[in-house]
Amino acid sequence: MATRRMTVAQAVVEYLARQYTVDRIGHDDFRERLIPGMFGIFGHGNVAGVGQALKQYQAADPRLMPYYQGRNEQAQVHQAVGYARHTRRRQTFAVSTSIGPGATNLLTGAALATTNRLPVLLLPSDTFATRAADPVLQQLEQPYAYDLTVNDAFRPVSKFFDRVSRPEQLFSAFHHGLRVLTDPAETGAVTISLPQDVQAEALDVPEEFLAEREWRIRRPDADHEDIRRAAEAIRSAKRPLIIAGGGVLYAYATDELARFVELTGIPVGNTQAGVGVLPWDSKYSLGAIGSTGTTAANAIAAQADLIIGIGTRYEDFTTASRTAFQNPDVKFININVAPIDAYKHGTSLPIVADARKALLKLNQALGRSYRIGADLEQQIAAEKARWNATVDEAFDTRFAPLPAQNEIIGATNRAMDPQDVVICAAGSLPGDLHKMWRIRDPFGYHVEYAFSCMGYEIPGGLGVKRAAAAEAAAGGEQRDVVVMVGDGSYLMMHTELVTAVAERIKLIVILIQNHGYASIGSLSESLGSQRFGTQYRTLNEEQHSFDDGEVLPIDLALNAESLGVKVVRIEPGEKVIAELEQAVRDAKAAPEGSGPILIHVESNPLLDAPSSESWWDVPVSQISDLQSTQQAFETYTGHKNRQRKLLG
Repeated sequence: MATRRMTVAQAVVEYLARQYTVDRIGHDDFRERLIPGMFGIFGHGNVAGVGQALKQYQAADPRLMPYYQGRNEQAQVHQAVGYARHTRRRQTFAVSTSIGPGATNLLTGAALATTNRLPVLLLPSDTFATRAADPVLQQLEQPYAYDLTVNDAFRPVSKFFDRVSRPEQLFSAFHHGLRVLTDPAETGAVTISLPQDVQAEALDVPEEFLAEREWRIRRPDADHEDIRRAAEAIRSAKRPLIIAGGGVLYAYATDELARFVELTGIPVGNTQAGVGVLPWDSKYSLGAIGSTGTTAANAIAAQADLIIGIGTRYEDFTTASRTAFQNPDVKFININVAPIDAYKHGTSLPIVADARKALLKLNQALGRSYRIGADLEQQIAAEKARWNATVDEAFDTRFAPLPAQNEIIGATNRAMDPQDVVICAAGSLPGDLHKMWRIRDPFGYHVEYAFSCMGYEIPGGLGVKRAAAAEAAAGGEQRDVVVMVGDGSYLMMHTELVTAVAERIKLIVILIQNHGYASIGSLSESLGSQRFGTQYRTLNEEQHSFDDGEVLPIDLALNAESLGVKVVRIEPGEKVIAELEQAVRDAKAAPEGSGPILIHVESNPLLDAPSSESWWDVPVSQISDLQSTQQAFETYTGHKNRQRKLLG
């Protein structure tokens, strides 16, 4: 067998450069690079290994494995996740780090990727495999397990973990790691730990390992008997409801879903990850469902006798903490590529299959033999009209000079084109966007809500923008990417704006300044804790309180300007919403390659979004001296009495 003499790191880089995903959707075939580039921040763990390899290949062929610089290891994972989501899990990035803090900075990103079922390849460096120098700088020592390093912390947050302690192990480590990375049912963070001495060690690498390899995206078909039983259950249902999750989008199943609901009339409520499965104004779209849902979706869900979950993992926000479905006879059909999700809610009708293939078979099995009743159709239309009027009122400009967040969302929604993408992750914005954003394109909404990670917004938006730019370069849609972020999340990880400046990436950021943590402030108030510790105020030393002091003199617009970002300040006043809308349009008109643009606007955090007429289970203290907590516990007990038992 022909071999080449090279280091482990050189073999890793060249191997990853030649891996491709192959996918077939209907009659369309896709072949794309699995790893189109690598992020890395270099230290004594990887500078002489992966760093040297990337530099060597950059000199020989810059297209082989492009290197991208970042400012924070966690943020680099978020960029990879954003890219993976927009490319529907067919592509992602690899991330190389040093040992110690460089490696552990990846942990939050790894947990986010795995929770969201999105692929990312993590290559944290590790201490010496030979222990020639021991302990080294940044090494964790445990007297009860001397082979333990900080990289073992990746095991519970990764879908695959391995450590290449000898050069020969890299072949099986990467073969099995990429197997998981490209499996829709298993994907998430794949972590392969690379000791720093092993990275630089030479070995004879078989040419077969370095040859191009294709990884076919597995899209399992639905079992005939499962489809027959599901069709029978649907025909017997009087008030069915579909809950569509991200799996519909990842399976490119939106057309089949539209065909299914047009034939049957069954309405659709969508999860955070499922926004975009239908346009917001489709007669069959009830919009968001659950704790951050629309009153339309939640009203229909309360009476539903059959829930058809497609590509959803039934997060507690989706089920309103198991209070959304109040029909005592409700049954569940769960279509999901992952068995763990297909079997939830104790269903006796799980369908472990690709969402598109399952819908194709369901459409064939049902044909025109089933249609919901006229009474349900009338209720759907009435509930949609009621909710649309509610959103129209919320978007209406009424609260100058400091607008409600609802008005800011409405202005941004109006200024963006249908194919543009809105990005968000944490705070009060995700819930408000979920229930009110008027989606018009399957790729137009990207809210990371499985982990709801503060700080994801800007790096995640960069990842989406990179994917959108590659899409446009290949002849696809030209999309602007708009990040909406509150001041709390901005302060968590705004440094990736420097990455956008360095690469002249046109990323539009709308920074909403509300002087605190608006989401948890509102939650705290509802639980009787009076917005404790959620406001940005100076310390009252006598009470040791941050709740009543002066507003902090923080200028986040100036902060962004200091990073090299073009900043537009929207001053409070009567025309604040009109000026914001125009600022978004002006930012969109800026040419690609002109760098990031940040629009700064202040809001009133005490003005809430319309109610979802739903609930989210966050325990309240059973005993308290605070009257506000006592009252909150009475309300909590009433909701708990409506909660369904956990059956699976």
